[in-house]
Amino acid sequence: MKPTTLSQLRQWKQEKHKFATITAYDASFAQLFAEQGISVMLIGDSLGMVVQGQDSTLPVTVEEIAYHTRCVRRGAPHALLLADLPFMSYATPEQAFESAAVLMRAGGNMVKLEGGGWLCDTVRMLTERAVPVCGHLGLTPQSVNIFGGYKVQGRDEVAANQLIKDAMMLEEAGAQLLVLECVPVDLARRVTEELSIPVIGIGAGNVTDGQILVMHDAFGITGGHTPKFAKDFLSEAGDIRSAVRLYVDQVAQGVYPGEEHSFK
Repeated sequence: MKPTTLSQLRQWKQEKHKFATITAYDASFAQLFAEQGISVMLIGDSLGMVVQGQDSTLPVTVEEIAYHTRCVRRGAPHALLLADLPFMSYATPEQAFESAAVLMRAGGNMVKLEGGGWLCDTVRMLTERAVPVCGHLGLTPQSVNIFGGYKVQGRDEVAANQLIKDAMMLEEAGAQLLVLECVPVDLARRVTEELSIPVIGIGAGNVTDGQILVMHDAFGITGGHTPKFAKDFLSEAGDIRSAVRLYVDQVAQGVYPGEEHSFK
């Protein structure tokens, strides 16, 4: 197998080939995901909640992301791995570079960070030093205390225009992917059409170039509140491998996410 590359994702965007991605935290699931056709995985700071049992992503450290990145890399040697820069690990460009170096050495292909235009210097510095960057806009979980909870973003015109501006600034600074979380479908469409880089949605409707889910949400084993955008593919498919294939197929066909998983 050939490794999945960013140029391949850009080609998929041009061809309007929608692709599925998922979070992964260990070698066994990473191998299973790869065998069922998922070639892009995120080692997300979501592990703080779904693996560690924390009430937010904030306690997660760079070292913990690096550990799980090494595990996932062993299970999926050909996958494109995104590794999250956790809370307060990129407060300055210099700190971001040190944190990113740790994650890239652990097996990551690119790092993901949350925030808009204020990150442009950091994105530019990282990409100039051979660290690919994935931006993350909309609901950014590390800002949960600012937002006052996990709320849909960009619902009014001012906020929507600011989000589009931030997306364009991140792309201009060198970001090569963008995750768009919990925004109205119309806004997600505008961002996806405006950018030349692939846009991966979660709670952003079926109009983005790709989709991502926390693996626990895809299997219906998330404790407590279940996000509106989540779908339990396991209960529909009957076993884990079939559930992953169903997720991949429904994303490719534009069936998932449906209206019931989206925000207006």
